[in-house]
Amino acid sequence: MSAFNILVIEDDSLVARTIERCLRGNEYHVQVVNTGVAGLKAARNKIPDLVVLDVMMPGMDGFTVCKEMREDALLKDVPIMFLTAKNKVEDKIVGLSVGADDYLAKPFNVDELLLRVKAILRRTQRNGGDALTLETGSRPQHQTDAVIRIGDYALDTRTYTFSSPHKGKIRLTPVQYTLLYHLMTHPNKIFSPALLLDEVWDYPSETGSADLVRVHIKNIREVVEVDPKNPVFIKTVQGYGYTIQTDE
Repeated sequence: MSAFNILVIEDDSLVARTIERCLRGNEYHVQVVNTGVAGLKAARNKIPDLVVLDVMMPGMDGFTVCKEMREDALLKDVPIMFLTAKNKVEDKIVGLSVGADDYLAKPFNVDELLLRVKAILRRTQRNGGDALTLETGSRPQHQTDAVIRIGDYALDTRTYTFSSPHKGKIRLTPVQYTLLYHLMTHPNKIFSPALLLDEVWDYPSETGSADLVRVHIKNIREVVEVDPKNPVFIKTVQGYGYTIQTDE
């Protein structure tokens, strides 16, 4: 299998060299650019397998770069990981809401960076075919091979869209799709944040943050729930985690 192509968009040359050394040493092809505009140009010229993206850069910031990628037909499915000194919860909410897959704060541990990169690439390759393969026994009732249905809600595995009677058809980001797919193919099961990091993000134990799960759940509720503060589809079981329940 050929090496993965990783685009690093980072204006701090020292940080960029550190990332590049870490990834090149693990046989990835790495391209480094130092502005958002240059990053978008590079991504459109050669679609990367992953983008590692800073937030605070001169001119176009990383949030804007991410948003533009998600609105670009060529780049909308490219996984994006923010690597930034902006590490407040509200920053993570913004970053993940514009379509990022992950958010790692500076200063960072190079081993954790590498683990997360490997996990993202494994997940996107595993999910990169047509419809994802359902696990034995996990198929909810009242669904076709292409559409997963729970009550009035439906997830189309061909178009990666979610439909509800209240919000209509919604195009999901790649990580939103993967997370909803996992929850909907395991109805009535309660998933802790740690379990979702393991089973959805494919992160090893002690890697990743529960905040990553909480923010993605929050963002999904913003687009699928009538009242995100009082969710009826993705429910929280206090002290345990998240679940999608059927009426059965």
